[in-house]
Amino acid sequence: MALIDFIKKQFIDVIEWLDDSRDTLSWRFPDEDREIKRGAQLIVRESQVAQFVYLGEFGDAFGPGKHTLTTDNIPVLTNLRSWKYALESPFKADVYYVVTRVFTGNKWGTANPVMMRDADFGVVRLRAYGTYDFRIVDVPRFLKEVAGTDHHFRLDEFADAMRSRIVSVFSDALAGAKIPALDVASRYGELGEALLPLINPVLKSKYGLEMTSFIVENVSVPPEVEQAIDKRSSMAAVGNLNDYVKYQMAQGLATGGSGLAGAGAELAVGMAMAQQMMNQPGGIAAQATPGIGAAPAAAPELYSPADVAKRLGVAETDVIASLEAGDLKGKRIGTQWRVTRAALDAFLQS
Repeated sequence: MALIDFIKKQFIDVIEWLDDSRDTLSWRFPDEDREIKRGAQLIVRESQVAQFVYLGEFGDAFGPGKHTLTTDNIPVLTNLRSWKYALESPFKADVYYVVTRVFTGNKWGTANPVMMRDADFGVVRLRAYGTYDFRIVDVPRFLKEVAGTDHHFRLDEFADAMRSRIVSVFSDALAGAKIPALDVASRYGELGEALLPLINPVLKSKYGLEMTSFIVENVSVPPEVEQAIDKRSSMAAVGNLNDYVKYQMAQGLATGGSGLAGAGAELAVGMAMAQQMMNQPGGIAAQATPGIGAAPAAAPELYSPADVAKRLGVAETDVIASLEAGDLKGKRIGTQWRVTRAALDAFLQS
């Protein structure tokens, strides 16, 4: 009787796995150097796949259900062992249970900035993080490339092994999508769905995985790129730059042009008016080289002390003295004075 019990203990009658965890991806049935007898029962539960491996080669795979192991239902393993006759004797093989349900809420992130080429800013460094959901769709490839021969492969081991690989796939997909940095930084809610068709083919072919959801929660760019984005937004808010300069001129004149803000506004006004006069027909450029029969040049809007002195036939120092005394109205920008045509006309009529 003891001999019969000993012989029974050498063979495996039932192969099953009760998964009492929520973080197991694959689990190897512990055969304890025993053999599987002919007619043994293989039990596979929902969201499980049982994969046979014989001498490092992948054999048959079984989905959910109760299976009786005979020659007829393990043809791949039968072929690997090159049995000449029906499966009558016990055999040895590793059995891996792989979980095929969706694993949700896994975090990903770029430990180092991702370099991407952008049409607006050139080469840009991006940092990103988010979450993803995945499942195993190619069991042999997953066991070969990810889990290996680990007898109990858990989610935390998977996260450590796959974090850099997922970031690498994300970086390649982002570069291939050629999404502008401005859109990446402002529309990352839509970015995940756009990248899924690019990420999944690579994950499946390399690791036997499929992402059911890829969420980009945040994308950050370097401070200098943020400043460029802010400046571009400000320019868009200003609209027509010429109208904005005119508005600043009116504000500066209304307040007397005091302080640095007034000086800045007056300088901007002067530059804008000078540019406008250069672009107008009969402006300064036209006055420099008037053509034959050309219309009389329009009088300039702004005068320097030298221009006023030439027009009045006095010394430039006299003009500056009148400006400082307030007899002649003008605006001082730094060390330079400018007089409007209206102010000069008012001085002449006084």
